Amino acid sequence: MSATAPRSQRIRGDGLDLHVMMLGEGPPVILLHGFPETGHTWRHQLPALAAAGFAAWAPNLRGYPPSAIPRARADCALPHLVRDIAALARATGHPRIHLVGHDWGGIIAWAFAGAHPELLDRLVVLNAPHMEVYFEKLWRSSQFLRSGYVGLFQLPVLPESMLSAGGYRLLRQMFTLTQHGHAYGKADIDEYVKALSAPGALRAALDYYRANMRPGAMDLARARVRNETLVIWGERDPALGTFLLDGLQRHVPRLQVHRLPGAGHWVQNEAPDEVNRLLVDFLKRP
Repeated sequence: MSATAPRSQRIRGDGLDLHVMMLGEGPPVILLHGFPETGHTWRHQLPALAAAGFAAWAPNLRGYPPSAIPRARADCALPHLVRDIAALARATGHPRIHLVGHDWGGIIAWAFAGAHPELLDRLVVLNAPHMEVYFEKLWRSSQFLRSGYVGLFQLPVLPESMLSAGGYRLLRQMFTLTQHGHAYGKADIDEYVKALSAPGALRAALDYYRANMRPGAMDLARARVRNETLVIWGERDPALGTFLLDGLQRHVPRLQVHRLPGAGHWVQNEAPDEVNRLLVDFLKRP
């Protein structure tokens, strides 16, 4: 198989089919994207991981076509998302996986680590807070203001209308808020817009916020994580403060943190070479 030609497969998750791009052979590494991206966000990491001897899997999460779109808001609750990843982990045929997550994918990864340590080898999280630390800091820092969009996304209909207006102009502009102008090309942005312009997809993506902001909904992502963990953090993230790293080791004792001062939220696209090096070094370490 070509090192630059991933294959695709549909795998049954927690009642819904997930579309997965796969590249390489070896120990499995599952990479989880965030909002408003798809598995395409890992286009730089798939070849690097495959070349390093891993089987890299990049699913589109539920609600992001060509993965299935759930009908009900409750179907985007964190337990369903975690069970999707558990199904993928078992589908690899290996007893344990490495898991990498960014943004919402990172929150799911934190939750998976707490719920299924028996299925997990090593964990990597990129610019996604452990939710115990997030809620500790939310009202005691600038994080409340940084998270203002989360409140907006609770509203019905209006967020979908705002993000899709003018040919999805606002959604497209989200990808220009980077520290590196080359992070996303037009074709990359078109890929994300194409997925979220499918009927019901943008609503489902926003339902991640709506289904998981009620009391107790994030409890899975507040669990203590005992697996070896690497956190990669772009320090120029406008949505998530670096103070969310303070105190993290209390909840993740086997923790390494690598800060990238020149990168922002979209760290795996803004600094792909450094992220690839960090991933491979951490996952291959004896």
